[in-house]
Formats: sequence, C-alpha cells, structure tokens
Amino acid sequence: MTESWAARRGRVLSVVVILLGSALVLISSTQTWATTDVQGTLIEAKGAEALSLLQPLALAALALSLALALAGRIVRMALAAIAVVLGASLVWLTAGAAFGDPVAAVESAVTEHTGIAGAEGVSSVVADVALTPWPSIALAFGILVALGGLFAVSTGLMWRRAGHRYDKADPTSRAAASGPLDAVDSWDDLSRGDDPTDRR
Repeated sequence: MTESWAARRGRVLSVVVILLGSALVLISSTQTWATTDVQGTLIEAKGAEALSLLQPLALAALALSLALALAGRIVRMALAAIAVVLGASLVWLTAGAAFGDPVAAVESAVTEHTGIAGAEGVSSVVADVALTPWPSIALAFGILVALGGLFAVSTGLMWRRAGHRYDKADPTSRAAASGPLDAVDSWDDLSRGDDPTDRR
C-alpha cells in the first residue's frame, strides 16, 4: 500500500468498513440469538436481550464512523483508537455469547417471561438452549469494526484534510499556474467574490 493510495482512499475505506460493521452488528442485535423451552413454552432471546451492551456499542461505533469522516488529524487518530476499542469490545462480547455458556444468552429473556432471576434459578428451569448463527455473524461484524479502526490508525496521518478540495485558492497563484483566464474562469472568479479585472 503506497502513501498516495492511503492518502486518497484511506479515509473512505476506514469509514465504510467501520460504518458497515457497526450497522450490521446493530441489525444482528434485533435477530433471535438463542431459543429455549421452559415448561413447554418456547422462549426466544434477541441479540439485545442476550447482550445488553451490544446495541449501545454498535450505535457508538456507527456515530464514530461518521465523525471520523470529518475529523482533523489529532481527533481522527483518537477516534481511530476508540474504534479499535469498540471493535475489540464487540468481539469479546459476541465471542462470549457464541462460545460461552448458552444459558447466559437466554437468562434475561427467561427472567422476563417467568420472573425467575439469577443464573442458578434460570439454569434450573432451562433444559436446553439452541443457538442460532447470529452470535457468530455478529462476531464477524465486530471483527470488521476492529479492522476498520486498525486501518484508520495505520493510515490516518496520511489522509488528506477533509474539504481540502473546496479551499479557496490564491487567485494570483492559480492564474500563474493555469495561464490566461477564459470566460468560464472569469465567471468562476466572480462567483467566489474575486474581481478578474484586477489581474488584467
């Protein structure tokens, strides 16, 4: 990866990857992550019920990706580091749901439906828990957020400044660089508030 490529594409790629990953984690939080049967009643646990921090972390990463698109150099690097932390947190939480104790994934939903609270109490009434693919899918999306943050950290100092293409150029230096002004150039100068006759 060349420095010029990172300067041109680093911002867009980082923002899109973090935005996409966090949006997909947010979507996955609304899906069913686990099901269990309690006294003949089928109980489904959504992602947000299995992991109470899932939606807040995903929303934070989503907002961060938008701020990252506009941030200056110092703030940009701080946001990139925070994106890595958010991504790592999402990975840690979703990995626990995907590969940890399955009863923990349905504990909140079982408590809401039965009034039985506490890990021991829930375990006593839950016979079996079936996990859907969504915890693993959310884990992959969390990795995507972390990778986007790492890419932003590694390339952030090379990014072009946001809005640089719209900066007002010095009229004399622009005229010297481009040669004689034609009618279109003169009209553009007037639109910017410059008097093209000052340089004739």
